[in-house]
Amino acid sequence: MQYRHHRNGGLILMSTDTLRSVIRAEGEELIKLSEKVHLDELVKLSDMISSCRGNVFFTGCGTSAVAARKAIHTLQVIGVRAFFLEPSDAVHGGLGAVHKGDIVIFLSKGGVTQELLSFIPNLQKKQTTIVSVGEAAHSPISEAADLFLEVQIDREPDTYNMLATASTLATMSVFDAIAINIMQENHYSREQFLINHPSGDVGARLAAGHA
Repeated sequence: MQYRHHRNGGLILMSTDTLRSVIRAEGEELIKLSEKVHLDELVKLSDMISSCRGNVFFTGCGTSAVAARKAIHTLQVIGVRAFFLEPSDAVHGGLGAVHKGDIVIFLSKGGVTQELLSFIPNLQKKQTTIVSVGEAAHSPISEAADLFLEVQIDREPDTYNMLATASTLATMSVFDAIAINIMQENHYSREQFLINHPSGDVGARLAAGHA
């Protein structure tokens, strides 16, 4: 145990054990996920994204939206036309960007988020492919989906098992796996990578041939 000064004066206890245990717990959840994730559904989703001739939209609220934006960026780097569908904008005209043949991926841990449920009928009328990613196979969102991918963890590392930390990391990890799988199947080259990512340290290493 260590102590540090609080901004209001006095000393507060700082547990390095907690810091380590959270990182360890999240890592262990990812290992367990790799062993229990349904590979058939994971392969289906990877193939769907890779073969999509339209756009791939992600949508979600709260921390799920953060995971969605991470997945979108990773897929964009490898050339997938992936975009975020903001739930509040979707029902105020944003659905006009979605067309027949597009994929809409709903990230929702419990699958009951009303902001997301509100426009599922509209997507069905547009003949889009709806994917649900979360923990609840029999939730309203999952039951409306064409494909459900279960991403289940045993527990979050916080005391109350409420803060979406390990579960968010698990969702992002699944889409990291999909992105790298698509890269390998499509023989994504260093030259293609450099065109999409010319800046930063990654761009410099790609240009120098050190990647």
